[in-house]
Amino acid sequence: MATETTHVRQRIQSLYNSFSDKEKQIADYMLQNPETIVHSTINQVADQLSLADATVFRFCKRLGFKGYQAMKIALASDIIEPIEDIHETIQESDTEAEVMSKVFQSNKNALTYTQEVLDESTVRQAVQYLLEASELHFYGSGGSGVTAQDGQHKFMRTGLPSHAYTDAHWQVMAASQLKPNDVAIVISHSGANEDVLEAMDVAKEQGARIIAITSYAKTPISQKADLTLQTISRETEYRSEALASRLAELSLLDGLYVNYCIKKKDQAQEAVAKIRKAVARKKL
Repeated sequence: MATETTHVRQRIQSLYNSFSDKEKQIADYMLQNPETIVHSTINQVADQLSLADATVFRFCKRLGFKGYQAMKIALASDIIEPIEDIHETIQESDTEAEVMSKVFQSNKNALTYTQEVLDESTVRQAVQYLLEASELHFYGSGGSGVTAQDGQHKFMRTGLPSHAYTDAHWQVMAASQLKPNDVAIVISHSGANEDVLEAMDVAKEQGARIIAITSYAKTPISQKADLTLQTISRETEYRSEALASRLAELSLLDGLYVNYCIKKKDQAQEAVAKIRKAVARKKL
């Protein structure tokens, strides 16, 4: 869950689109001059940006820190962490094994950063939504459609009727059949997929609850959703951040699935037993 050890730059990047002009001014300065920030007082930073001390202090609070000093300590830890540049920057001269190692490290970082920005109350509410639902839909397009299908594959084992839709027409058609308290989990790395947004509008008209999984805090999809679970990942020269974020998306779905199974233990065990019996027919 989000703590004061969370990477400062990841928090800034994830919230950047929601910042005011003054907040973006502070954010840009912090991202471009992290070492200067670590060795500066709040007064010095405020003077450098021609802002009030209170504005800088409120920005630190916006990031989830108790104040400037707590943010500075976390940032100091952030900038000396060696894994970012050493492990994630893939070079053409790297050996096959080095490339493999850096890809693995990038994936590990995506999981670590995502875990650190998770909000406990949001997770708890998302699980409650699922417990109250009579049907669960997953919506995603392109690469996110693959994640949506994985979500259906998991939740089919819970006894909760679950469906994944990756076609734009199927998405709106299915959304029109949702009932109040049913849940739609929408997956979009960019948070701006028009097809998914249309399906969300239809689902909301039916009174369904919407959980978004996306990489950005303030996007059209996150603003329409009732709850947002956010992923954090880095883009490298040979690998888009969307690729690493997919592992974080899958892990979020895993977490929801296990939580649901714990709460609905008997139902889930019965569903799994039926699936195993059916799948056994496919084995020689």
